[in-house]
Amino acid sequence: MTKDFALVSVVVPCFLSTKTIRRAVSSIWNQTLRPAEVILVDDCSPDSGQTLKTLYDIQKEYPEDWVKVVPLSMNKGPGNARNIGWDKATQPYIAFLDSDDSWHPRKIELQYVFMKENQNITLSGHDFLHLDEKKQSHPSLKGKYSSNQVSSCQLLLSNKFPTPSVMLKSSIPYRFDPAKKYSEDYLLWLQITLNNNEVWKIDLPLTYIYKAPFGEGGLSGNLWRMEKGELNTYSQLRKQKLISRLSLYCLTMYSLAKYAYRCIFKKKFKNPVTSK
Repeated sequence: MTKDFALVSVVVPCFLSTKTIRRAVSSIWNQTLRPAEVILVDDCSPDSGQTLKTLYDIQKEYPEDWVKVVPLSMNKGPGNARNIGWDKATQPYIAFLDSDDSWHPRKIELQYVFMKENQNITLSGHDFLHLDEKKQSHPSLKGKYSSNQVSSCQLLLSNKFPTPSVMLKSSIPYRFDPAKKYSEDYLLWLQITLNNNEVWKIDLPLTYIYKAPFGEGGLSGNLWRMEKGELNTYSQLRKQKLISRLSLYCLTMYSLAKYAYRCIFKKKFKNPVTSK
């Protein structure tokens, strides 16, 4: 740790992000312990250059070299954009933030110190809160918090880490699958833990997501495509011989059951029953 910065590079993939990216970058700047750099990757937004112009404007609003802008000439999805930002990062730790989300001001301070004090940990994540777009204040944090190792079995049953909660060592030999646009983050977390790397979760809500975890807007708006992405993740793990055939079958059945529940949940709240 330097005097003023944490040795962390923050990677933010941006796609049609003019309305939300300033909130995201502001939440990074307002950290009690600022990361050393922020890398904004414009994933070839089809808006006549408005997103890219906004990113360059933001770059000028902060100290020189703190914000780096990377324009892509072809849209290949968030996994590819994160990989490119990751490869351009200069710090030993990487944190990810989505352009429409934000962080609690103490996120970097708490998570970075946790990672530095536990060098055996390759990846850590934490809880999140779903906030209303109009909410400006940050919920208070409890004084003490717990942290727990996440086993590969636990992670196989459900993705414990939304991408904006993750911090990992930049030197690991893994990357997001650039061909996947759904569940590419989940695949990476599983590849890391199934290759005997320690993965931990901090029991604090340090990320704020402004849309529902599933069934509302963006990539999460299409439940079936999300489900196919998860099933493909399990299939890839089997091809890589990281799980057994029996595990693949059981995980597929369990995933389909969760999908059915989500469809029912979405339908229930889309057409609520009202009493007369």
